[in-house]
Amino acid sequence: MTAGEPEVEKKEPITTDPSSDSQPSYDDVEAAHGTVEHISPLKRSLQGRHMQMIAIGGAIGAGLFVGTGEALYEGGPGSLLLGYLIVGGMLLLTIQALGELAVLYPVNGAFFTYCVRFIDPSWGFAVGWDYAIGWLIILPFEITAAGITIQFWRDDINIGVWVTVFLVALSAIQIFGVRGYGEVEFVLSIIKVTALLGFIILGIVIDCGGAPKGSYIGTHYWFDPGAFTTFEGFCAVFTTAAFAFGGTEMTGLAAAEAANPAKSIPKATKQVFWRITLFYVVGTFIVGLIVPANADYLLGSSGANTKASPFVVSIQNAGIKGLPSVMNAVITISVISVANSATFGSSRTIQALAANGMAPKFLAYVDNAGRPLYCILLQIAFGFLAFINEASSTGDTIFTWLLALSGVSNFFIWGSVCFAHIRFRQAWKYHGHSVDELAYAAPFGEIGSWIGLSLNVLCLIAEFYVSIAPLNATDFFENYLSVPLILALYFCWKIYSANSKDPKINNRGWKILLNIEEIDVMSHIRDGALDVDLPPRKVYATWGEWFKAAPMRMVRSLI
Repeated sequence: MTAGEPEVEKKEPITTDPSSDSQPSYDDVEAAHGTVEHISPLKRSLQGRHMQMIAIGGAIGAGLFVGTGEALYEGGPGSLLLGYLIVGGMLLLTIQALGELAVLYPVNGAFFTYCVRFIDPSWGFAVGWDYAIGWLIILPFEITAAGITIQFWRDDINIGVWVTVFLVALSAIQIFGVRGYGEVEFVLSIIKVTALLGFIILGIVIDCGGAPKGSYIGTHYWFDPGAFTTFEGFCAVFTTAAFAFGGTEMTGLAAAEAANPAKSIPKATKQVFWRITLFYVVGTFIVGLIVPANADYLLGSSGANTKASPFVVSIQNAGIKGLPSVMNAVITISVISVANSATFGSSRTIQALAANGMAPKFLAYVDNAGRPLYCILLQIAFGFLAFINEASSTGDTIFTWLLALSGVSNFFIWGSVCFAHIRFRQAWKYHGHSVDELAYAAPFGEIGSWIGLSLNVLCLIAEFYVSIAPLNATDFFENYLSVPLILALYFCWKIYSANSKDPKINNRGWKILLNIEEIDVMSHIRDGALDVDLPPRKVYATWGEWFKAAPMRMVRSLI
């Protein structure tokens, strides 16, 4: 149901085959703009508890625990809070839109597939490969970061030892397929969520003067050194926030392997609200209260340098013994969790690209256990880049440029999800369907996606301003290198598809967007037989009844 419309009685669920099994198969069917080769299907092994914990804590990592310090130093506590609120609100709208699409089309590749299907195949190719490349590169970075966190206790052991240990552990998890990913994320997310709740409570105690060292702080640091630094510093917060929020879209990607997406995905998308509100907004607000923005140690708060993490240092400065080590352990766990998500995110996206003829054919292979085997091997191979710091003195520089390839790509991906949802709604209406037929509809509807798209564009503009402000080519490309990469990928596929003789490749010439009338809204649709256990929608006879019930309905929608 879209915002501002009364809820209506749910119509008969759409079904592709009422006699089919409860878990639909997507083998040997026509893809959105190509043909998927016959392969073993991905296993639908993710239960509701897995999906909810992936949504609420799956991507919480060094971006929040460490990167927050750099954002605090550059923008001040006011900029930090506003930046996370804006990006969080934008992402909430994006995830709601993605949830609607993922429930109706729980296919592998998620947003990449939706971009191909509802926007343009070339744009889908660019977004899909940019997303995959980002995760391929993030894996070695996160493994290296995990090794750095260990040096908090043992800086006498070569980091290469820990890189090896973590690579072996991540490889072992892949043996168990998606169920292994789900169980590991379930456990690690519980640990991260518990630790963050504990830190928020502890931060309040520290701010009120209840720590062994220090006295009442209150909002002192909002006035001295101040809530804001410069406009450039405010704009810089958006990149840090995007990195910290990155991976939240994993719930949509996991839809293809969810046991019952119609039930688990809506619940998971609702958890994103609590994750954004409680952990990111409240958490960073507490950090801004107890850590001065001009603290020298914040200058080193990047990567996984936990010695500069505002979460760790604030506890140390309060004179609380033991807890800094606990928080450092949580950061280590968080980094490993993100590395685990990187393997999942890249392997599933690359497999979907290959299945649509946009990557080497052998990468589309899925074994009988539901594992995209060659894609996983490719991701693990990229993990060996974590040894680059041991092999070269310029390892940090190489990593910086590799990570630049995924710099602002999150804004492109989230904006593309919103635009794909807008195009889907337009095509859905054009083909004679109504929102009432959807098992799950984004609460803010098409308007919410327009707002989300606009905010993504504004964030890209803000980051562009930050990138050109120093008038330094190196700084610009370190921040904005992903933009020319996405454009290059887009035009490469346009040229290739325009000249390809492959019948699976849709030659659309240089048309920018698919026409609404040529968008197919029925292929790959979820089996409506799964809707039998979904609760019925409430019917409101008048707008007055709808508005009267709005407060309680909002509460129920977030639980």
